[in-house]
Amino acid sequence: MEPFFSSFPSLHSPLLYPVPSLHLPRRRRTRWPRMDSSIPRHRTIHTKIKLIVLMGATGTGKSRLSIDLATHFPHSQIVNSDKMQLYNGLDITTNKIPPLERKGVPHFLFGDFDSIEADVAPSQFRSVAGSTIADIASRGSLPLLVGGSNSFIHALLVEAFDSKQDVFAESGSVSHVLRYDCCFLWVDMSWSVLSEYLCKRVDEMLDSGMFEELAQFYDPTKAGVMVGLRKAIGVPEFDAYFSKYPPWESPENGVVPKKGSDPVRREAYEEAVKEIKDNTCRLARRQIGKLLRLKEAGWDLARLDATATFHALMKRNKRQPPPSHSLSAAAELEWREIWEKEVMEPSVKIVKRFLED
Repeated sequence: MEPFFSSFPSLHSPLLYPVPSLHLPRRRRTRWPRMDSSIPRHRTIHTKIKLIVLMGATGTGKSRLSIDLATHFPHSQIVNSDKMQLYNGLDITTNKIPPLERKGVPHFLFGDFDSIEADVAPSQFRSVAGSTIADIASRGSLPLLVGGSNSFIHALLVEAFDSKQDVFAESGSVSHVLRYDCCFLWVDMSWSVLSEYLCKRVDEMLDSGMFEELAQFYDPTKAGVMVGLRKAIGVPEFDAYFSKYPPWESPENGVVPKKGSDPVRREAYEEAVKEIKDNTCRLARRQIGKLLRLKEAGWDLARLDATATFHALMKRNKRQPPPSHSLSAAAELEWREIWEKEVMEPSVKIVKRFLED
């Protein structure tokens, strides 16, 4: 099956919970080539670090836009701000962008943490991501913060962070005083298009190996334990399925069957898939609500409307291309042209003005 939209991986994350402290493993150190002295620095001793922040609900195209911008602005480097993608493992389930699709752009904080026994707290992310951004800027490169975990983004960016306060709770207070010079890009689209796309994307993820990945990850001794990577959407939903149909009991030629011929098993599988789709849509709604909260608090979020792009994309996938594939090629060109016009080009102009200011 042709990937539905492999260039737009999703970003899944769970509900926010109070989390225990965690000793983070050391970050991998990377050798960097010497930067040419003519490259403009994005920070001086008298100014804040300039930081591009790509935000949006899961499935809106943040990863695609980050790669487009990074290839347009040389020496850009991407820092992940999706809490589930911090952990090592479940690359399909958490929709980490594959290395081949990164086009050589350096990515940081993707699968850097091996622990799945405890959560990474917002305060810990603030420390690690802050050091990463400072390192990138010190080499004269442009840091791009990309992800949908708005609690982590707030913790990282605000000047004064209170780890005991949930700023997105009804009584919480969102700070507008930031410790970086930020350019915010908010990729958004109409809810009807986004919800339809998210459901289709779950099907595509399952076709790409998500079920098999979760079968290998399943641990009956940890079922129901909601910490670390186990909070990723897909894990708790299929834990219930695997508790009834353990993956090691009925392998067929080494392959775990998804549904089989048993109607009860088929129904259990479909129920798990439905729950994943419902929970993904709920996550997207929560993320949009938090983005609106940030905007109301004074964060200058530049909204980019990707509705037409995704509408054209889904229309392409509903068509049956003729033998010549001319219709498929035309439809492919259509959504890419819309993306360039309505999302990519406005983003480039905004970032260019920001860097020249």
